[in-house]
Amino acid sequence: MTHAAKRLTPVLLVDTIEPCLPFWDRLGWVNVAEVPHGDVLGFVILVKDGLEVMYQTRASVAADIAALTDLPTGGTFLFLEVDDLDAVIREIAGAPRVFERRTTFYGMDEIGVREPGGNSITFAMKVG
Repeated sequence: MTHAAKRLTPVLLVDTIEPCLPFWDRLGWVNVAEVPHGDVLGFVILVKDGLEVMYQTRASVAADIAALTDLPTGGTFLFLEVDDLDAVIREIAGAPRVFERRTTFYGMDEIGVREPGGNSITFAMKVG
C-alpha cells in the first residue's frame, strides 16, 4: 500500500528559542504559533512561502517526551533552496559562517551559516 507524503517539517532542538527568532524574522519568516514553557517559549512554528520550521527547547521536550532528553542541541543541518541568494546573504549579515559562498558540482550557488540555536543552514540557489 502506498500513501501520499504531505509535509516534512524539521523541529530544531535548542536551549532557548528567543535568540533564534530575529534570524528568521530578517528572512521574512512569520511566527504563527507559540507555546510557553514556564516564563520562556517552549515551542514555535515559523512559516514562509508554504514552508515551515519548528523550534522546541530541550526543557520542553524533556517535559513532553522523556525518552528524547539525550538528543544533541544544534546538531541539525538544513538545506533551503531560495530564489535570490544575494538577498538572503544581505538578510543574514553577521550570521556565523559554516562555509563561504561557493558553486557546487551539483549546480548550486550556496552559503552555509549557523543560526543562533547552533544549527547549520545551507541557503542554495540553482546556477543558471
